[in-house]
Amino acid sequence: MNNQLVISILTDDRPGVVEQVAAIITNHQGNWLESALSRLGGKFAGIILVDIPVDQQGALEAALAGLASKGIRVSVDHAGSATAIGGEQADFDVIGNDRQGIVGEISHVLARHNVSVDELYTNTENAPMSGELLFKASARVIIPKGMSREDLQEILEQLSSDLVVEFKEA
Repeated sequence: MNNQLVISILTDDRPGVVEQVAAIITNHQGNWLESALSRLGGKFAGIILVDIPVDQQGALEAALAGLASKGIRVSVDHAGSATAIGGEQADFDVIGNDRQGIVGEISHVLARHNVSVDELYTNTENAPMSGELLFKASARVIIPKGMSREDLQEILEQLSSDLVVEFKEA
C-alpha cells in the first residue's frame, strides 16, 4: 500500500538541491509524480507530489528532515483527495501597469466569481519604450458553468483601463 505526500522545499538557490531531494525519494522507494519548482528572489522553492510505500514514509520524512542541516527547509503533508470542480478549463495572460495590490485585486475577482485557480505565474518587467514597470501574469483556471471566457475577460479588464486579458486557444 502506498501514500501520496506533498513535499514543500525552500532554500537558498544553489545547484544540487533537486538532486538531493530526488535521491532521498528514490532511496525510500518513492515515485516523484509531479512538481512545480522555481527560483525566486535568490531562493529556490518547490512543491512535489510523491507516491511512497507506507512502510517507507517515516524513514523518508526523517531523511528529508535531515536536509535542514544543509539549509533546506522541508514540509511534508498527506495529499488531499482530488475533488472535481465543474466548469471549463481556460488559460489566459494578463498585462498592465504594475501597482501594489494588483494580485490581490485579480484574485479577489476570481474568488468572488467562483473561478478556481489551478496555476498562477506572475512577474514584472520594464516596458520596452517607457521603462515603466509592467505586471504580467499567466493563469490556468476553471471557469464555473454559466460564465463564459468573455464574461471573465470583461470582469477582469474592469479592474483598470490599462489591464489587458488575453485567453489562449483551447
